[in-house]
Amino acid sequence: MKPLVRTLPIVLLLGLTSCVSAPQGMEWVIILVIALLLFGGAKLPSLMRSMGSGVHEFKKGLKEGEKDAREDEHKDEQKAKELKSGRE
Repeated sequence: MKPLVRTLPIVLLLGLTSCVSAPQGMEWVIILVIALLLFGGAKLPSLMRSMGSGVHEFKKGLKEGEKDAREDEHKDEQKAKELKSGRE
């Protein structure tokens, strides 16, 4: 891990003191060119396909987690109603 003292002048020199935002416009073009140079034109489609399927699986997992949380909440509400009605 680099000490903050050595990296601070570089950060100030590059103007990276504000929050880093998502790439926009020409930055995406530069990223795509670098990706083409690194992976080549033949491997890039399969790389993007696997990345897309990974994102799809991630979103699917989030939806399943939300569904499970809602089901658990519903079960907890039912148990609370049963306990409350049993006490009365």
